Amino acid sequence: MRLSIAVMAVLGVLGLSRFAAADEIDDRFEKKVFTTKDGGKLNYRYLAPVAPKTGEKYPLVIFLHGGGERGDDNTLQLLHGVKRFAQDDFLKQYPCYVIAPQCPKDLIWASRKFSEEAAYQDEPSVPTKMLMELIDSLETTLAIDTHREYVTGLSMGGFGSWDMAMRQPHRFAAIAPVCPAGSDFSRMASIKHLPVWIFHGDADTDVKVERTLKAVAALKAAGGNPVYTEYPGVGHNCWNQAYSDLKFYEWLFAQKNEKPAK
Repeated sequence: MRLSIAVMAVLGVLGLSRFAAADEIDDRFEKKVFTTKDGGKLNYRYLAPVAPKTGEKYPLVIFLHGGGERGDDNTLQLLHGVKRFAQDDFLKQYPCYVIAPQCPKDLIWASRKFSEEAAYQDEPSVPTKMLMELIDSLETTLAIDTHREYVTGLSMGGFGSWDMAMRQPHRFAAIAPVCPAGSDFSRMASIKHLPVWIFHGDADTDVKVERTLKAVAALKAAGGNPVYTEYPGVGHNCWNQAYSDLKFYEWLFAQKNEKPAK
């Protein structure tokens, strides 16, 4: 009995340590609220390089969460994927700025609701419009390397990644939609020059992999050269595999936009 109690005590400490570590990672993302010129409010979490060097500029990663993480707590958007950027080894190997905005409940990143044949509206959605203004603002206050701005997102955020790239096709150095909920096939020609890596699980029942296959085909037909990874037997949560792939980060941070333009 004493042995069992001792083992349980050790396991309890280990468990608490694990959760403390997870909380520590969350806390590395500073809570912020951006106020737009017209008074709109956008919650976001912010991660900066640990020891930035004077005179040096750093990449910016924009991470767009999925539909289940919408809200106003400025916390849920850290649930999937983005914590990888704040782990110790990553902070050392890939120092960068990361922003993880939170989409308000009942709104979406893309300008149209999820549909296989979705066509984006001329005006961005309210959250994406605020996000674009936030990026403009950060470029004036942080040491951001505007040649190395990247957008990635999962599910609804993958849909939003396509949307943002098509609105500003010469701004970003690369995008990485993960199990994206849709895309506008008619605008693929606008990003044919852009490095793109798309991920999807072939057992996804929330967003059928066929949507992504059509998007990949449309981008190739327009002259693009996307990288596509499909995970056999994996469902909608393929973000676990995608954001654990070290080769993905090597690829991402190697991309550079020689002539960035908004």
